[in-house]
Amino acid sequence: MRSRNYKFFIRKIHRYLGVFIGIQVFLWTVSGIFFSWTNINEIRGDHLRKDIGKLKAIEGSISPADVRSKLLETSPETKITSFRIVRVLDENYFEVTHTNSENQKAISLFSTTSGDKRDPVSRSEAEHIATSALSNKTEVKETVYLEEKDLGSHHEYREKIVPAWAVTFDHPENLTVYVSAENGQVQSFRTRSWRVFDFLWMLHTMDFIGRDDFNNWVLRVFSALSLLMIISGFLYFYMTFRKPW
Repeated sequence: MRSRNYKFFIRKIHRYLGVFIGIQVFLWTVSGIFFSWTNINEIRGDHLRKDIGKLKAIEGSISPADVRSKLLETSPETKITSFRIVRVLDENYFEVTHTNSENQKAISLFSTTSGDKRDPVSRSEAEHIATSALSNKTEVKETVYLEEKDLGSHHEYREKIVPAWAVTFDHPENLTVYVSAENGQVQSFRTRSWRVFDFLWMLHTMDFIGRDDFNNWVLRVFSALSLLMIISGFLYFYMTFRKPW
C-alpha cells in the first residue's frame, strides 16, 4: 500500500513538473541545437570583415612620455590605465585610456608624429571606417550616434565603448557596424543571424534583463526543477517495472 502511494506521489511530481518545466526544456533544446549547428565566427560577422593586416610602425614617432606629459598638463589628476598604438583612417595614434575630471573612464587619441590630440570621430569618418572594414563594399543606409542613455539592457551594443556610431548598411543580413567615437575602432558587427542568436541566448540563459548573466536565480531554480523532473522519471520507471521479490 505504501509502495503504491509512493508511486502515485512520484508520478504526480513528474507529471506536473513536466508541464511546468517542459516549455523551458524545449527552449533549451531548440537553442542548444541552434548554437551547435552554427558557426560562431559567422554569427559575429567575421566573414564580412576585411583583413586589415598588421599595424606598421612609422618613423619619426614621438615618445609616449611626451604624450603622458601633455595629458597631465591639462588634467593633473588624471590616472592613466592603458597605453597602446591604434590606426585610424591610415594614421597612427597613441590610444590613452585614463580617468577624466569626473573620475570616469575616458579614451583620448594623440598623433604619434605631432602629439596633437585627435577630435572624436565624426559621422562621415565613422561611415568611412565602417565601410573600409567590410570585405565587400555596400551602401550605407543609416548612421546613428549612440550615447549611454540610448542603450538599454537588451541593446545589441550593450557593454561596449560609448559614445559610438551605429552604421547600418543596405545588406541582406541587415548589417550594422559599430564604431567607437572615442578611439575610432570597429567594436562589433551585428547581423540578422547575430540577433537570432542573441534572442535564443536570452531564452537559454533565462536572463531576461541583461541577457548575459549565466548565474541568475531563475536559471538556477529551473535547472534544479529539471533535475528533479528527471530523477522522478527514473524513480517512477524503476517502481513501475521492477521485479517483485
